[in-house]
Amino acid sequence: MITHLNGKLAEKNPTNIVVECNGVGYFVNISLNTFSGLGSNEAVRIYTKLIVREDAHLLYGFATLEERTMFEHLISVSGIGPNTAMIMLSSLVPEEIAHAIQVEDVRTIQSIKGIGAKTAQRVIIDLKDKMLKMNFSTENIVVQNNTNRFDALTALVSLGFDKKSAEKAIDKVTQDDDTVEKIIKEALKIL
Repeated sequence: MITHLNGKLAEKNPTNIVVECNGVGYFVNISLNTFSGLGSNEAVRIYTKLIVREDAHLLYGFATLEERTMFEHLISVSGIGPNTAMIMLSSLVPEEIAHAIQVEDVRTIQSIKGIGAKTAQRVIIDLKDKMLKMNFSTENIVVQNNTNRFDALTALVSLGFDKKSAEKAIDKVTQDDDTVEKIIKEALKIL
C-alpha cells in the first residue's frame, strides 16, 4: 500500500495533482479542501489511499490524516464510493462531516451533491459510533453562513445548557438573517 507521498508538486488542478517522487510522477485525486491547502511547485507530503478496481488502480490524496480517515469511513458505507466520498470532502471539511453525523444532521449531509435522504441516513447510522470515538475537533466548527448560529450555541453552552438540547433549540428557531442575540432569545424560550 502507498500511505503517503513526499515529493515535488509537478501539477496542480482542483481535482487532482501530480507528485514527483524520485523521477516518478504519481497522479493523485484530491478534494477541494486539499487543493486549497496546497501551494504551487513546492515540496509536499500527501497522505494517500490506494483503491484497486478491476480496471484501474486509483490513488486518492489528502492534506491531513483526519481527511484520509474520514474518507476511509465514508467509503465503508454502502452506496458511497470513492468519488462520492471525495465530493463530500470537497463540500465539507472532515470536522463538519463528523459534527453533522454526531448530531444526526441529515439536512447538512443531504445538501451534498449526489447524496439523497436514504444515503444520508445510512451514513449517520453506520458512522455515528465511529465519529463519537474519533478525535475530530467538532467543538470549534464554524460553518460558512452559520457564524451567528455557532456563536449562539457557544453562548448557550457557556450558560450551562446541554449542547445537544441547545443545538435542537437553535435549529428550530434559526433563520438565515437572524442575529446572535435573536437566536439566543428565541432558543431560551424553548429551553
